[in-house]
Amino acid sequence: MPAYKYQLLLKHILRFGVEWAPDQEIVYRDLVRYTYTEMYQRVLRLGAALQHLGVEKGTKVGVIEWDSHRYLEMYFGIPGIGAILHTINPRLAPEDLVYTMMHAEDEVLIFHEDFLPLVERIRPRLPTVRKYILLTDKPEKPDIKGIDAEYEELLASVAPLADLPDLDENTQATLAYTTGTTGKPKGVYFSQRQLTLHTLVLGVSVGAFGNYGGINKHSVYMPLTPMFHVHAWGVPYMSTMFGIKQVYPGRYEPAMLLRLIVGEKVTFSHCVPTILQMIVTAPAVKQLDLSNWVVIIGGARLTKGLAQQARELGIKVYAGYGMSETCPVLTLAHLKPFMEKEWDAERQLDWMIKTGAPVPLVHLRVVNPAGEDVARDAKETGEIVVRAPWLTEGYYKEPERTEALWEGGWMHTGDVAHIDEYGYVQIVDRLKDVIKSGGEWISSLELENLLSLHEGVLEAGVIGVPDEKWGERPLAIIVPHEEYKGKLTPEDLKAHLQKFVEDGVITDWSVPENYVFVDELPKTSVGKIDKKVLRSRYGRE
Repeated sequence: MPAYKYQLLLKHILRFGVEWAPDQEIVYRDLVRYTYTEMYQRVLRLGAALQHLGVEKGTKVGVIEWDSHRYLEMYFGIPGIGAILHTINPRLAPEDLVYTMMHAEDEVLIFHEDFLPLVERIRPRLPTVRKYILLTDKPEKPDIKGIDAEYEELLASVAPLADLPDLDENTQATLAYTTGTTGKPKGVYFSQRQLTLHTLVLGVSVGAFGNYGGINKHSVYMPLTPMFHVHAWGVPYMSTMFGIKQVYPGRYEPAMLLRLIVGEKVTFSHCVPTILQMIVTAPAVKQLDLSNWVVIIGGARLTKGLAQQARELGIKVYAGYGMSETCPVLTLAHLKPFMEKEWDAERQLDWMIKTGAPVPLVHLRVVNPAGEDVARDAKETGEIVVRAPWLTEGYYKEPERTEALWEGGWMHTGDVAHIDEYGYVQIVDRLKDVIKSGGEWISSLELENLLSLHEGVLEAGVIGVPDEKWGERPLAIIVPHEEYKGKLTPEDLKAHLQKFVEDGVITDWSVPENYVFVDELPKTSVGKIDKKVLRSRYGRE
């Protein structure tokens, strides 16, 4: 008899976590508390219920939901029966939302009651969607017309599957759309095999190599990256495999987040810098003990100023890097053993805010326009190109964009970076955001990082604006701390940056002449500074 060909499937990740920690808790806000065993039974019921509705292998099931225990169930239950989980970003403009759902050809939409006005607005333009399933936090189910089922009633109406079916590991599991700054959103997709390998390597990376002792079986996890955004960086899958306590906050509200972090003793999260900024500036935060909380920051550069603010509150932060196209994790800013032993805290922090070093199985290069590796001197810059077993094979139904993405057999990230002697990468800009001034490249991200170190700066965004003589010059858009509003001046910031010129960190040429002070910076749907809006607003499309 031939040997059994074991397939890398998400159901094996789920089953291990349940068998390892059957009585472990999963918490949703202050509303739901149940065990892994109960979660597993609900996943099996979800699979049966979807099959009863006619969902088959390859059926696209769209989800618009806050971070919840139900979303976790759908992470496993939808792909678990061979259907495709389409994680929908509700912050997209309605036009883009309709485009993504029609492009994906969603047949079922599962959505939270909070998004009912949005769904009613776009519903007439969604001819492929044949079933609508409502999610609600209310004990009494609302009577809403045009709904085919309510989630809890749907699960209660069926007997659970005996097991999730065996599938080919290359079966597509998920689909999501990037929030690009140009053109329509692009679909990226991942298989059962890719997600399983990503889960395993992420677990090794944050467990064996993790800063502050790493993540382990005693950790308590709460996501602060939306679950619609690249599988919440894959961490819910990893946390389920570890069998650790999981806490889901629903809609992000500072008071609720802090209450859950403290009350449920959360030790591990991940988020973009704007969410961390929201937490460290919350009025109540100084009265709380956050010294057991480790947070990985990605999605945008972790500035040293924000890292220092977090550290003053006891929060332990370090950076990571990935993209929608990469599932997403490529690098983590873990310190090597000799760095922890020989370097002081300040130098360690400088490395923990870097883009980071590649995790296992990621082959990452920084190359010049000729495709040659740049020097490992932390100076010469080039584009990051990568290979890994979990990268999207292309943009869904877009062969020309796919060809450009995978030119030469390497995934082209569009990120400009340098690499140092220890193998740590530092992104200095996006190819499209780098400021080209008088034949020199100026890094907007480096200027934002240095400006963040001024005590009066809450946030900083830097863009290139047209200049008749030099082509472009940097413009700094500054959000001052409350106590500095009306007091912070361009001269203060120029003097601040000049200290870094004297230390050789940046050139005198990089220092912006012009500054704009604003109350807030525009953000994309995933919390990044929206450079497209800034360029439009301040003079460059």
